[in-house]
Amino acid sequence: MKKRGFGVGCMWYGVGNTGLPNPAGAFVDLLDDGTVNLLSGAADIGQGSNTIMAQIVAEELGVDFDDVLITSADTGITPEGGATSASRQTYISGNAVLRAAREAKKVLVGEAAELFGAEASEIVVKNHRVYVKGKEDNAKKIQDVIASCRSKGKITIGHGWFNPNTTALESETGEGSPYGAYAFATQVVEIEVDTETGQVEVINIFAAHDVGTAINPMQVEGQIEGGSTMGLGYGLYEEIKKEDGKIKTPSFATYTIPTAMDVPTVYPIIVEDPVENGPFGAKGVGEPALIPTAAAIANAVYNALGIRIMELPVTPEKVLSQLKIKQ
Repeated sequence: MKKRGFGVGCMWYGVGNTGLPNPAGAFVDLLDDGTVNLLSGAADIGQGSNTIMAQIVAEELGVDFDDVLITSADTGITPEGGATSASRQTYISGNAVLRAAREAKKVLVGEAAELFGAEASEIVVKNHRVYVKGKEDNAKKIQDVIASCRSKGKITIGHGWFNPNTTALESETGEGSPYGAYAFATQVVEIEVDTETGQVEVINIFAAHDVGTAINPMQVEGQIEGGSTMGLGYGLYEEIKKEDGKIKTPSFATYTIPTAMDVPTVYPIIVEDPVENGPFGAKGVGEPALIPTAAAIANAVYNALGIRIMELPVTPEKVLSQLKIKQ
């Protein structure tokens, strides 16, 4: 007999390291033709940080994404970017590149203010054009303003760095402020359990994640889908078995991970609640996408069968053992 169940898993996660210095830096050079050289230490290991950094700079400087050439994670020329871990790069390196872009932009805006006879606070830089707020018809090309800067020996370059404001945990009370931002999420899974074999199949995952601001919604959805799949493996399949200090599951023949055939339909739900100190309000979504899934699966098993599996993964053997005890 097959029974269906639903389970909920919730989490909150501190973005970055725990109450430790956690800095990143960046350099931005706005070139004569309106393109940008960006140097960032953030290592893109497939999660898409290069895209995010370029988007942040393009948005701030009023140029196209394709106009930003990023050099990243080159220890010979890029500044410190910190580890690509702890769901921190969008939040921390993103802030660093935003600050660098703003410093370069100050030179451009200052020159435009002189050319237009306006206050710097009135200058708008957008879509490769520079103009006084409310007077878009009288805009100048960004290249023309840069040329004016060059004629006066002004270099439109900026550097920036960011280190979140944290306080280490006090050893006796545990009090402190260990993170500069927190991610929140709730996932609901729908499962089907075969009571004869103990096999659990996840049918759907509904994953709602507060990401602050989704700088690249498609990438955020991809992170949620990928993290949920990792959580599926954690909840149902993956188990390191040891004997006498030796790992007995050293290969994918014995250490089971989800395949394409195992992945359910994942419904990513992006919740945007901008965090005040994030780049354009953004914060991390890497590990938060993984964390709630296994708990939601275990809760769904309880909902379907009335049994509690207290140790992951939720294998058929464990399900059948608990069903036998229940009977």
